[in-house]
Amino acid sequence: MPFILTTPAARGVAPVALLLSLLAWPQGDARAQATWKVTGFGTVAAVHATQDYGDYTVNPNSPGQAGYSKAWAFDVDSRAGAQLDVRFDKRWSAVVQATQEKSIENSYKTYLTWANVKFQATPELSLRAGRIALPLFLAADYRKVGYALPWMRTPVELYSLIPISYSDGVDASYRWHTGQVKHETTLSLGHAAARLNKDLTGKARNIVGLTESATAGALTVRFTAAQALLVVPGAEALFDGLRAFGPPGEALADRYDIAKRHVRVFSAGFNYDPGNWFITGESGRINTGSLLGDQTASYLSAGRRFGNVAPYVTYARLVANLATQTAGLPLDGLPPEAAAVAGFLNNALNDQLRQIGVQDTASVGVRWDVAPNIALKGQFDRVKPRGGSIGTLINVQPGFRSGQAFNVISLGMDVVF
Repeated sequence: MPFILTTPAARGVAPVALLLSLLAWPQGDARAQATWKVTGFGTVAAVHATQDYGDYTVNPNSPGQAGYSKAWAFDVDSRAGAQLDVRFDKRWSAVVQATQEKSIENSYKTYLTWANVKFQATPELSLRAGRIALPLFLAADYRKVGYALPWMRTPVELYSLIPISYSDGVDASYRWHTGQVKHETTLSLGHAAARLNKDLTGKARNIVGLTESATAGALTVRFTAAQALLVVPGAEALFDGLRAFGPPGEALADRYDIAKRHVRVFSAGFNYDPGNWFITGESGRINTGSLLGDQTASYLSAGRRFGNVAPYVTYARLVANLATQTAGLPLDGLPPEAAAVAGFLNNALNDQLRQIGVQDTASVGVRWDVAPNIALKGQFDRVKPRGGSIGTLINVQPGFRSGQAFNVISLGMDVVF
């Protein structure tokens, strides 16, 4: 069960960012030098999945309904967004971005995804404060802007592990060179609310991330290490029940309890794009040290541009670094009533473990740039949950069988304006 990180849309960071903007804005005639730029983006897409016992989704924080719920769903990838960029002078700037997309409550909501002020302290060093994009993956800064992606969507196996794209805090970026290689090192500090499902909400505290990017010609590589303290109240019943069965139950609870855990993330990726073709790949691991999972995901993708048409192929794989089932509490020797309770707890524990995704996806697709600001895309995915896991599916129904592949067909239009 991958954890879902969200942050409140309008509480805390927006007033702070606005105040900092006002403080940062030069006075007098310098105000006239400020430049404003408003841009927008959007995706409209229809998705069909041949999965009769669950719904295909690309982000558990924005659940789609393609498969069991609907033959064709428009809520898997569709979203709209707007961004305001303000440059006050050579050193001070600000950005605000909002998106309208599907929420975990199955309704469309407006999210304040970015709202920060930037100070260019030196040509090499920049500082930001507010709601900031986390540079965890290659597409971290533009994952919601479909037009900026070569694919229909970012590979689900990797990007669904950490569906958050921002946190509230500060970061510092330093640019430097070694020969012809351009480097950028970023230290990020922040916090966020943690949404696991409709019923459980926790806090991701003390988020610390270090990212190193290097560019040499057409090649870009990026490495990230991050950690946070995840605190999740409200799930005590299962683990208190396990502990009531003595040492065996205490061992299980200590292993899987989600109440307070350190979460660690490591990722590495590259992109080589000389113009007529591209090849890109990433690998990442998230370890929660709990029932929420320890998973590694990777993908490799390549495409070729023929004028304004660009076909591509992608292969992605998601594996679990822990068993997705357990024998649980021993039942032998227990009185009938106690054995029934222990069996219930074992089933509840295994139901959660099977939600830790294990999955492969092979994809082929094509992008057609019909205008400078419009791209049409089509993508075919062959998805296979494995190892008793439900993969990245949601709303799984009785009768689902892990190990059976299904198809996903996606047709969409991306625009920027």
